This record gives sequence, structure tokens and C-alpha cells, in this order.
Amino acid sequence: MALDVAESETIARVREIATRLKPLEGPLLPILHEVQETFGHVPASALPAIADVLNLTAAEVHGTMSFYPDFRTAPAGRTVVKICRAEACKAMGGDALAAEVQERMGLGWHETSADERATLEPVYCLGLCACAPAAMVGDTLIGRADAAAVLRAAGEDTA
Repeated sequence: MALDVAESETIARVREIATRLKPLEGPLLPILHEVQETFGHVPASALPAIADVLNLTAAEVHGTMSFYPDFRTAPAGRTVVKICRAEACKAMGGDALAAEVQERMGLGWHETSADERATLEPVYCLGLCACAPAAMVGDTLIGRADAAAVLRAAGEDTA
């Protein structure tokens, strides 16, 4: 099957990233991070290209990528909303926070809105245990979070 121009360019860029970072000790994670930073996700076509450069199997690359929840296989929305699901946050109302944010955004975990405005993700500890429940909207941490604060930070209608 012939590759389209965009996919060929993607593979070429992935190969360039992998080749440049290959000399690092343990280069796979830095490569995956840079590929995701470049494309907003790790395209499926990147896995065999990375595997080839590192002399690994595509299954080994996929296994590493799928182990870490921050790697994406599809682009995220413009705003990523993360709700902490760890024990301290759950004990302080994290389940209710998550349920209300999910309901008001109309999204389940790992879903992106149809207009690609937002993606909702669970996260397992933001390091704000003393200020639970916690959330993160983009790069902004929210301690003692409530749904209104999370939705406001995400630019969602809080009505």
C-alpha cells in the first residue's frame, strides 16, 4: 500500500527524531516524548519507524508506549482536563468531582469533545494530596478543586 505524502513526511520526521536521540542511554522514552510533543500524539506509523532505528520490534515499542498513560495514540483536545483518581483525592470527594465534571462536559475518561476543545483524563496523583481533591487543566494545578473551578479553568460553561 502506498503511503500518502503526509504520512511519508510524518515517518521521515519520526526517523529523524529517533536517529538524533538514539545515542542517549535508554533512548526510547525520550523519542516517544519528542514524537508526541511534535505531533500531539504518537501516530501508529511512528512505531515501526522507531523500532527500525532502535533495532527493536514494533511490539516492544508499542508495549513501552502503552505502559505509560501519558502517551496518546490520537490527538488530544486543545485543553486537557485531568482529575486525580488517587486515594487521598478520592477520600476528599474526588469521585463526586469526577462524576460532576464528566456529566457537565459530556465526556467519559479519555474522550475528546466533538469540537476537539477538551479531553478528559484520569491521573493518579498530581502531588497535591494535602489540597485534595486535585485537578489539572492544561498546565494549571487546582487544589481543593470543585467542578465549577475546573470547568472555569477549562473555559467550559459553568451554568
